[in-house]
Amino acid sequence: MFYSLAKSVLFNLDAERSHDFALGSLKRLAHTPAALLWRQTLVQKPKIIAGIQFPNPVGLAAGLDKNADCIDAFAQMGFGFLEVGTVTPRPQAGNDKPRMFRLPQGEAIINRMGFNNKGVDYLVNNVQKSRYQGVLGINIGKNKDTPNEQGKDDYIHCMRKVYAYANYITVNISSPNTPGLRDLQFGAALLDLLQAVKNEQLDLEAQHHKYVPIFVKIAPDMDQIAVEQVADTLLRSKMDGAIATNTTLDRSHVMGQRYAEEAGGLSGVPVQQKSTQIITQLRQAVGATFPIIGVGGINSEQAAQDKLAAGADLVQLYTGFIYHGPQLIKTIVNSL
Repeated sequence: MFYSLAKSVLFNLDAERSHDFALGSLKRLAHTPAALLWRQTLVQKPKIIAGIQFPNPVGLAAGLDKNADCIDAFAQMGFGFLEVGTVTPRPQAGNDKPRMFRLPQGEAIINRMGFNNKGVDYLVNNVQKSRYQGVLGINIGKNKDTPNEQGKDDYIHCMRKVYAYANYITVNISSPNTPGLRDLQFGAALLDLLQAVKNEQLDLEAQHHKYVPIFVKIAPDMDQIAVEQVADTLLRSKMDGAIATNTTLDRSHVMGQRYAEEAGGLSGVPVQQKSTQIITQLRQAVGATFPIIGVGGINSEQAAQDKLAAGADLVQLYTGFIYHGPQLIKTIVNSL
Protein backbone atom coordinates (compact mmCIF):
# COMPACT_ATOMS: atom_id res chain seq x y z
CA MET A 1 0.00 0.00 0.00
CA PHE A 2 2.76 2.44 0.98
CA TYR A 3 4.69 1.85 -2.22
CA SER A 4 1.61 2.18 -4.43
CA LEU A 5 0.96 5.61 -2.96
CA ALA A 6 4.61 6.66 -3.20
CA LYS A 7 4.82 5.44 -6.79
CA SER A 8 1.70 7.38 -7.82
CA VAL A 9 3.39 10.56 -6.61
CA LEU A 10 6.89 9.83 -7.89
CA PHE A 11 5.75 8.74 -11.35
CA ASN A 12 4.17 12.16 -11.84
CA LEU A 13 7.63 13.71 -11.61
CA ASP A 14 10.44 13.69 -14.13
CA ALA A 15 12.23 10.31 -13.86
CA GLU A 16 15.56 11.63 -12.60
CA ARG A 17 13.96 14.17 -10.30
CA SER A 18 11.83 11.47 -8.67
CA HIS A 19 14.88 9.23 -8.40
CA ASP A 20 16.82 11.94 -6.57
CA PHE A 21 13.85 12.77 -4.35
CA ALA A 22 13.35 9.12 -3.39
CA LEU A 23 17.02 8.59 -2.56
CA GLY A 24 17.14 11.79 -0.56
CA SER A 25 14.12 10.69 1.44
CA LEU A 26 15.54 7.23 2.10
CA LYS A 27 18.83 8.71 3.27
CA ARG A 28 17.12 11.22 5.55
CA LEU A 29 14.59 8.83 7.07
CA ALA A 30 16.49 5.54 7.34
CA HIS A 31 17.03 5.87 11.09
CA THR A 32 13.68 7.38 12.00
CA PRO A 33 10.29 5.77 12.69
CA ALA A 34 9.41 6.44 9.04
CA ALA A 35 11.59 3.47 8.09
CA LEU A 36 8.75 1.23 9.27
CA LEU A 37 7.06 2.11 5.97
CA TRP A 38 9.57 0.02 4.00
CA ARG A 39 11.24 -2.19 6.59
CA GLN A 40 10.56 -5.90 6.18
CA THR A 41 12.06 -9.02 7.70
CA LEU A 42 12.67 -11.87 5.30
CA VAL A 43 13.26 -15.54 5.93
CA GLN A 44 16.90 -16.55 5.71
CA LYS A 45 17.72 -18.48 2.54
CA PRO A 46 21.53 -18.41 2.63
CA LYS A 47 23.73 -19.20 -0.31
CA ILE A 48 27.52 -19.29 -0.49
CA ILE A 49 29.01 -17.94 -3.72
CA ALA A 50 32.65 -16.98 -4.35
CA GLY A 51 33.35 -17.69 -0.70
CA ILE A 52 30.73 -15.18 0.47
CA GLN A 53 27.65 -16.16 2.45
CA PHE A 54 24.62 -14.26 1.16
CA PRO A 55 21.62 -14.30 3.55
CA ASN A 56 19.31 -14.56 0.54
CA PRO A 57 19.96 -14.58 -3.23
CA VAL A 58 18.16 -11.31 -4.13
CA GLY A 59 20.34 -8.22 -4.34
CA LEU A 60 20.14 -4.57 -5.33
CA ALA A 61 21.83 -3.93 -8.68
CA ALA A 62 24.39 -1.20 -9.20
CA GLY A 63 23.20 2.12 -10.57
CA LEU A 64 20.36 2.82 -8.18
CA ASP A 65 22.54 3.96 -5.26
CA LYS A 66 25.62 5.19 -7.11
CA ASN A 67 27.17 7.00 -4.15
CA ALA A 68 26.18 4.61 -1.32
CA ASP A 69 23.93 7.29 0.14
CA CYS A 70 21.12 4.91 1.11
CA ILE A 71 22.60 1.53 1.94
CA ASP A 72 21.06 1.47 5.43
CA ALA A 73 17.58 2.06 4.00
CA PHE A 74 17.95 -0.53 1.24
CA ALA A 75 19.22 -3.05 3.79
CA GLN A 76 16.03 -2.51 5.81
CA MET A 77 14.00 -3.70 2.82
CA GLY A 78 15.44 -7.19 3.04
CA PHE A 79 17.91 -7.35 0.18
CA GLY A 80 20.36 -10.22 0.58
CA PHE A 81 23.16 -8.00 -0.70
CA LEU A 82 23.67 -4.50 -2.03
CA GLU A 83 25.81 -3.32 -4.92
CA VAL A 84 26.62 0.39 -5.04
CA GLY A 85 28.24 2.47 -7.77
CA THR A 86 29.27 2.70 -10.52
CA VAL A 87 31.90 4.93 -8.97
CA THR A 88 34.86 6.58 -10.71
CA PRO A 89 38.15 7.96 -9.35
CA ARG A 90 37.06 11.57 -9.77
CA PRO A 91 33.57 13.03 -9.43
CA GLN A 92 31.80 13.58 -12.73
CA ALA A 93 28.50 15.14 -13.69
CA GLY A 94 27.57 12.60 -16.33
CA ASN A 95 25.72 13.35 -19.54
CA ASP A 96 23.43 16.29 -20.21
CA LYS A 97 19.85 16.20 -18.91
CA PRO A 98 17.27 14.90 -19.59
CA ARG A 99 18.94 11.50 -19.44
CA MET A 100 16.44 9.13 -17.83
CA PHE A 101 13.08 8.11 -19.27
CA ARG A 102 10.34 5.77 -18.08
CA LEU A 103 8.49 3.51 -20.51
CA PRO A 104 5.62 2.29 -18.28
CA GLN A 105 3.92 0.32 -21.04
CA GLY A 106 6.92 -2.00 -21.14
CA GLU A 107 7.96 -1.69 -17.48
CA ALA A 108 11.20 -0.26 -18.77
CA ILE A 109 13.63 2.61 -18.28
CA ILE A 110 16.08 4.20 -20.70
CA ASN A 111 19.02 5.99 -19.16
CA ARG A 112 22.11 7.69 -20.48
CA MET A 113 23.38 8.91 -17.12
CA GLY A 114 27.06 8.51 -17.99
CA PHE A 115 28.51 7.35 -14.66
CA ASN A 116 27.37 10.47 -12.81
CA ASN A 117 28.76 10.14 -9.30
CA LYS A 118 30.55 12.06 -6.57
CA GLY A 119 33.79 10.11 -6.79
CA VAL A 120 35.23 7.15 -4.96
CA ASP A 121 36.28 9.08 -1.84
CA TYR A 122 32.70 10.25 -1.26
CA LEU A 123 31.38 6.70 -1.64
CA VAL A 124 33.95 5.27 0.76
CA ASN A 125 33.08 7.92 3.33
CA ASN A 126 29.40 6.94 3.10
CA VAL A 127 30.23 3.26 3.53
CA GLN A 128 32.33 4.05 6.60
CA LYS A 129 29.47 6.02 8.17
CA SER A 130 26.75 3.44 7.48
CA ARG A 131 25.50 0.85 9.95
CA TYR A 132 25.20 -1.82 7.28
CA GLN A 133 26.86 -5.11 8.20
CA GLY A 134 25.68 -7.19 5.24
CA VAL A 135 27.22 -8.17 1.92
CA LEU A 136 28.35 -5.11 -0.04
CA GLY A 137 29.49 -5.06 -3.64
CA ILE A 138 31.17 -1.95 -5.02
CA ASN A 139 30.95 -1.36 -8.76
CA ILE A 140 33.86 0.56 -10.29
CA GLY A 141 34.42 2.28 -13.63
CA LYS A 142 36.62 4.76 -15.41
CA ASN A 143 36.18 8.49 -15.82
CA LYS A 144 34.73 9.58 -19.14
CA ASP A 145 37.81 11.64 -20.06
CA THR A 146 40.27 8.82 -19.31
CA PRO A 147 41.43 7.23 -22.59
CA ASN A 148 40.77 3.50 -22.88
CA GLU A 149 44.52 2.90 -23.06
CA GLN A 150 44.80 4.29 -19.52
CA GLY A 151 41.49 2.89 -18.31
CA LYS A 152 43.05 0.18 -16.17
CA ASP A 153 44.68 2.90 -14.07
CA ASP A 154 41.22 4.19 -13.10
CA TYR A 155 39.99 0.71 -12.18
CA ILE A 156 43.09 0.04 -10.10
CA HIS A 157 42.76 3.41 -8.36
CA CYS A 158 39.19 2.57 -7.36
CA MET A 159 40.17 -0.95 -6.28
CA ARG A 160 42.74 0.44 -3.88
CA LYS A 161 40.20 2.83 -2.38
CA VAL A 162 37.33 0.37 -1.90
CA TYR A 163 39.09 -2.93 -1.24
CA ALA A 164 38.96 -2.71 2.55
CA TYR A 165 35.20 -2.05 2.55
CA ALA A 166 33.87 -4.37 -0.15
CA ASN A 167 32.78 -8.00 0.05
CA TYR A 168 33.18 -8.10 -3.72
CA ILE A 169 34.18 -5.61 -6.41
CA THR A 170 32.54 -5.36 -9.83
CA VAL A 171 34.48 -4.17 -12.87
CA ASN A 172 31.96 -2.38 -15.09
CA ILE A 173 33.02 -2.51 -18.74
CA SER A 174 29.56 -2.76 -20.22
CA SER A 175 27.70 0.51 -19.71
CA PRO A 176 26.62 1.89 -23.09
CA ASN A 177 26.68 5.46 -21.79
CA THR A 178 30.43 6.11 -21.58
CA PRO A 179 31.85 6.43 -25.11
CA GLY A 180 34.16 3.55 -26.00
CA LEU A 181 33.73 1.73 -22.69
CA ARG A 182 32.29 -1.42 -24.25
CA ASP A 183 35.41 -1.70 -26.43
CA LEU A 184 37.13 -2.92 -23.26
CA GLN A 185 34.96 -6.07 -23.31
CA PHE A 186 36.80 -7.79 -26.11
CA GLY A 187 40.09 -9.27 -27.21
CA ALA A 188 43.44 -7.99 -26.06
CA ALA A 189 41.93 -4.92 -24.37
CA LEU A 190 39.85 -7.08 -22.02
CA LEU A 191 42.69 -9.48 -21.26
CA ASP A 192 45.09 -6.61 -20.54
CA LEU A 193 42.59 -4.93 -18.21
CA LEU A 194 41.67 -8.08 -16.31
CA GLN A 195 45.26 -9.21 -15.90
CA ALA A 196 46.07 -5.81 -14.38
CA VAL A 197 43.02 -6.09 -12.12
CA LYS A 198 44.02 -9.61 -11.06
CA ASN A 199 47.57 -8.57 -10.21
CA GLU A 200 46.26 -5.66 -8.15
CA GLN A 201 43.76 -7.92 -6.40
CA LEU A 202 46.55 -10.25 -5.28
CA ASP A 203 48.67 -7.33 -4.09
CA LEU A 204 45.73 -5.95 -2.11
CA GLU A 205 45.00 -9.37 -0.65
CA ALA A 206 48.52 -9.44 0.78
CA GLN A 207 48.17 -5.91 2.17
CA HIS A 208 44.74 -6.36 3.75
CA HIS A 209 44.98 -10.06 4.65
CA LYS A 210 41.66 -10.79 3.00
CA TYR A 211 40.59 -11.91 -0.45
CA VAL A 212 37.91 -9.79 -2.13
CA PRO A 213 36.41 -11.48 -5.22
CA ILE A 214 36.26 -9.61 -8.51
CA PHE A 215 33.17 -9.85 -10.73
CA VAL A 216 32.96 -8.50 -14.28
CA LYS A 217 29.70 -6.99 -15.56
CA ILE A 218 28.99 -7.75 -19.19
CA ALA A 219 26.57 -6.45 -21.82
CA PRO A 220 23.57 -8.27 -23.29
CA ASP A 221 24.32 -7.17 -26.85
CA MET A 222 26.64 -10.03 -27.80
CA ASP A 223 26.27 -13.07 -30.00
CA GLN A 224 27.26 -16.52 -28.78
CA ILE A 225 30.77 -16.33 -30.22
CA ALA A 226 31.41 -13.06 -28.37
CA VAL A 227 30.04 -14.54 -25.13
CA GLU A 228 32.36 -17.52 -25.49
CA GLN A 229 35.33 -15.24 -26.10
CA VAL A 230 34.50 -13.13 -23.05
CA ALA A 231 34.03 -16.29 -20.98
CA ASP A 232 37.43 -17.59 -22.09
CA THR A 233 39.07 -14.33 -21.02
CA LEU A 234 37.31 -14.37 -17.65
CA LEU A 235 38.64 -17.85 -16.99
CA ARG A 236 42.14 -17.15 -18.30
CA SER A 237 42.44 -14.05 -16.12
CA LYS A 238 41.06 -15.95 -13.10
CA MET A 239 38.19 -13.63 -12.40
CA ASP A 240 35.89 -14.73 -9.58
CA GLY A 241 32.55 -14.29 -11.31
CA ALA A 242 30.41 -12.42 -13.81
CA ILE A 243 27.31 -10.23 -13.66
CA ALA A 244 24.99 -10.67 -16.64
CA THR A 245 23.80 -8.29 -17.85
CA ASN A 246 23.91 -4.54 -18.17
CA THR A 247 21.37 -2.54 -20.18
CA THR A 248 20.74 -3.06 -23.90
CA LEU A 249 20.85 -0.83 -26.96
CA ASP A 250 18.22 -3.00 -28.68
CA ARG A 251 14.84 -1.28 -29.10
CA SER A 252 12.95 -4.09 -30.83
CA HIS A 253 10.66 -4.72 -27.83
CA VAL A 254 9.67 -1.09 -27.27
CA MET A 255 9.13 0.16 -30.82
CA GLY A 256 6.39 2.75 -30.97
CA GLN A 257 6.45 3.53 -27.26
CA ARG A 258 7.08 7.06 -26.05
CA TYR A 259 10.82 7.70 -25.51
CA ALA A 260 11.76 4.46 -27.31
CA GLU A 261 14.09 6.37 -29.63
CA GLU A 262 15.98 8.12 -26.84
CA ALA A 263 19.67 7.23 -26.72
CA GLY A 264 20.95 5.19 -23.80
CA GLY A 265 20.68 1.80 -22.18
CA LEU A 266 17.30 0.11 -21.97
CA SER A 267 16.49 -1.86 -18.81
CA GLY A 268 13.47 -3.71 -17.48
CA VAL A 269 11.17 -6.27 -19.07
CA PRO A 270 12.42 -5.67 -22.65
CA VAL A 271 15.89 -6.97 -21.70
CA GLN A 272 14.54 -9.93 -19.72
CA GLN A 273 14.85 -12.64 -22.37
CA LYS A 274 18.07 -11.27 -23.82
CA SER A 275 19.86 -11.26 -20.46
CA THR A 276 18.58 -14.74 -19.64
CA GLN A 277 19.92 -16.01 -22.97
CA ILE A 278 23.33 -14.51 -22.22
CA ILE A 279 23.31 -16.24 -18.83
CA THR A 280 22.53 -19.57 -20.51
CA GLN A 281 25.36 -19.13 -23.00
CA LEU A 282 27.76 -17.90 -20.36
CA ARG A 283 27.00 -20.82 -18.05
CA GLN A 284 27.68 -23.26 -20.88
CA ALA A 285 30.99 -21.54 -21.60
CA VAL A 286 32.33 -21.19 -18.04
CA GLY A 287 31.17 -24.48 -16.54
CA ALA A 288 29.07 -25.35 -13.54
CA THR A 289 31.03 -23.75 -10.71
CA PHE A 290 31.88 -20.24 -11.98
CA PRO A 291 29.71 -17.70 -10.09
CA ILE A 292 27.14 -15.75 -12.12
CA ILE A 293 24.83 -13.00 -10.86
CA GLY A 294 21.80 -12.58 -13.10
CA VAL A 295 20.20 -9.20 -13.66
CA GLY A 296 17.89 -7.78 -16.30
CA GLY A 297 14.12 -7.49 -16.36
CA ILE A 298 13.36 -9.33 -13.13
CA ASN A 299 9.87 -8.15 -12.25
CA SER A 300 8.34 -11.31 -10.75
CA GLU A 301 9.16 -14.56 -9.01
CA GLN A 302 8.93 -16.35 -12.37
CA ALA A 303 11.45 -13.99 -13.95
CA ALA A 304 13.84 -14.62 -11.07
CA GLN A 305 13.34 -18.37 -11.36
CA ASP A 306 14.10 -18.16 -15.09
CA LYS A 307 17.44 -16.48 -14.36
CA LEU A 308 18.33 -19.13 -11.80
CA ALA A 309 17.27 -21.94 -14.12
CA ALA A 310 19.44 -20.44 -16.87
CA GLY A 311 22.48 -20.71 -14.62
CA ALA A 312 22.56 -17.67 -12.35
CA ASP A 313 23.52 -18.26 -8.72
CA LEU A 314 22.08 -14.97 -7.46
CA VAL A 315 19.86 -12.27 -8.93
CA GLN A 316 19.70 -8.49 -8.71
CA LEU A 317 16.86 -5.99 -9.07
CA TYR A 318 16.77 -2.47 -10.44
CA THR A 319 13.98 -1.55 -12.85
CA GLY A 320 11.61 -4.21 -11.50
CA PHE A 321 12.18 -2.74 -8.05
CA ILE A 322 11.30 0.73 -9.35
CA TYR A 323 8.00 -0.53 -10.73
CA HIS A 324 7.03 -2.93 -7.94
CA GLY A 325 8.79 -1.75 -4.77
CA PRO A 326 10.17 -3.66 -1.78
CA GLN A 327 7.38 -6.27 -1.89
CA LEU A 328 9.07 -7.73 -4.98
CA ILE A 329 12.10 -8.71 -2.88
CA LYS A 330 9.93 -10.59 -0.40
CA THR A 331 7.86 -12.25 -3.13
CA ILE A 332 10.96 -13.62 -4.86
CA VAL A 333 12.72 -14.75 -1.68
CA ASN A 334 9.60 -16.52 -0.44
CA SER A 335 9.28 -18.33 -3.76
CA LEU A 336 12.79 -19.80 -3.68
